Amino acid sequence: MSDAPVISVRGEAVVMAEPEIALLSVHVQSHESERRPALDRLVERNQRCLDLVRSYGEAIEKLETGELSITPLIKYRRREGDIRAYQGTVQIKVTISDFTVLGELVTRLGDLERTSVDGPAWALRRDSEVHGRAARQAAHEAVARARSYAEALGCRLTGLVELSDEGLGDRPGPVMPMALGMAAAAGPGGDEPEAIDLEPAAQTVRAAVEARFTATAPDLG
Repeated sequence: MSDAPVISVRGEAVVMAEPEIALLSVHVQSHESERRPALDRLVERNQRCLDLVRSYGEAIEKLETGELSITPLIKYRRREGDIRAYQGTVQIKVTISDFTVLGELVTRLGDLERTSVDGPAWALRRDSEVHGRAARQAAHEAVARARSYAEALGCRLTGLVELSDEGLGDRPGPVMPMALGMAAAAGPGGDEPEAIDLEPAAQTVRAAVEARFTATAPDLG
């Protein structure tokens, strides 16, 4: 083991970046007195919603179906098993990469019958180069801080003992979701709703590393 002095530091970096994707959570519902009609209506409305999203082509990066349920609703203060209606719900998750169509898509989805929209939630992709940029800046900060300490002690850095990633992850700024409640759909040939103006929220990516450097003997005189 070397007896050389060791300087231990922590390097941090904060990088602001424009979002790369927007996430929408869409819930489609049906409500009927019988189970089968509730399921049929849900299938129809789900397909209508999927067709609308797919019509935007390459602007949609990912389209996924989440949970689906058909739930019996029991009559209030009646004997167990007395069902008054059935409610169907299906969740659709949409990832949009082209923000120029986002406002129009959100309002058109919200205009569909028994459909609610939550979002957009702005985000970076998991493999975004912004994460790597933040990590490199954190490492550079660790080296600069160690050199500063070494200069203060009258010595110089001679080697790296260890560099560890304390944790790299994006912490998005406050998400401003927009909830569009149940809206009656415009009938065939009805006017399309006006697109809402949406401003992307900047994303904050933080990175931190811990590093240990060997140094020459300090001049403590």
